[in-house]
Amino acid sequence: MKKTPLYQWHVENGANMAAFGNYMMPLWYPQGVKKEHLSVIEKAGLFDTSHMASLLVSGKDARSLLQKTFTKDLEKSIGLKKEPLSQGRCVYGIFLKENGHVIDDAIVYQVSDALYMVVVNAGMGEVLKTHLLAHDNSSAVTVTNLADTLAKIDVQGPLSAKIIGVLLKDPGPVFSGFPYFSFKGWFEKGDLASVLLKDETPILLSRTGYTGEFGFEIFLESKYLVKVWQMLQDQAGDDLMPCGLAARDSLRAGAVLPLSHQDIGDWPFSNNPWPFALPLGDDGRFTKSFIGSTALQHTEDSHYTYPFAGYDPRKIPITEDSGVLDEADRRTGEILTCTTDMAIGRVDDKIVSTATSEQDGKPKDFRPKGLSCGFVKVNRKLDFGESVVLTDGKRKVKVEIRSDVRPDRTARLPMHKMI
Repeated sequence: MKKTPLYQWHVENGANMAAFGNYMMPLWYPQGVKKEHLSVIEKAGLFDTSHMASLLVSGKDARSLLQKTFTKDLEKSIGLKKEPLSQGRCVYGIFLKENGHVIDDAIVYQVSDALYMVVVNAGMGEVLKTHLLAHDNSSAVTVTNLADTLAKIDVQGPLSAKIIGVLLKDPGPVFSGFPYFSFKGWFEKGDLASVLLKDETPILLSRTGYTGEFGFEIFLESKYLVKVWQMLQDQAGDDLMPCGLAARDSLRAGAVLPLSHQDIGDWPFSNNPWPFALPLGDDGRFTKSFIGSTALQHTEDSHYTYPFAGYDPRKIPITEDSGVLDEADRRTGEILTCTTDMAIGRVDDKIVSTATSEQDGKPKDFRPKGLSCGFVKVNRKLDFGESVVLTDGKRKVKVEIRSDVRPDRTARLPMHKMI
């Protein structure tokens, strides 16, 4: 098993460690998952995400190779006007097999006209490198795996900019004109290193994350990871709580974000809550061809993936005996993710969050007990608001099919409201 440079820090600070994606990673710390989850909603959370894999795709044909292999149309991907991906912007999408099944999801960053960074999941760096090179017909592209040389820290939550800003050498220009899914700087010294910490450490600062909340991902050379992690905590104090993978999972599920190889995987990428990862035009057709597009256009409607939210915190473990039942108690599908978003609850059957204002229905004395949430994959089309039952073969939990789960998320709020 691999270890990130922060492994020893995690152990010394009482983290419950477990294997994930060939890495030993913290699941939670002594304060517990609930406090970690709520810290991200109310203040900020600090995540070691150095297990993620990053590739550099460079050369004069780098863009055309990504356009061929990545689901998102790089020429029609940014904003409501669907403008081209450009320097300093990044976009989420999927890499598919020819049969339309998911290899992995990813974020593609355009560094320059001939240089892109592709961030994929743990253990997927070499898999995606092989996939890209297999489809490079021009031999004019270089793919470099940054494994073990590039590290990543996520700072997520409404206080993220204030916490990071104190460490920046020149925060004003950095935070000016910084929309969602954009980035600034570079992780190596040189002409691209426009974002520096006060001690001159270069970072790539990306306004992205995996929690649904306002925040950033910090890319930096591995040799700086422990130092910067400690600097962030020393600066923020109680406003920044270290968080493990369990809180990351409950936060992303409440934000309706998929876990690759669990919620999307070795089946067609269709009939799910994430059509924005596909190059859909106004007419509902694909705006380009890509690896797997032909298969998706001819996929039979044999499965449907939906988000759900429960009526209380009860979860169903995912085992060989677990599944989804319809009203007639017939097995109709499988549970993909089932966790608890501990920042939400139901008020007169309306879901509210600790971040919801009183004007929007949150009672003054609101104390969330949490609601189970996640994703199911079923064999028939369901309507939002419809109920299904989750079971592990013994217990049964009724849940509601929904288009969304945790309300009043902050990820897309304008920067000026968060500084």
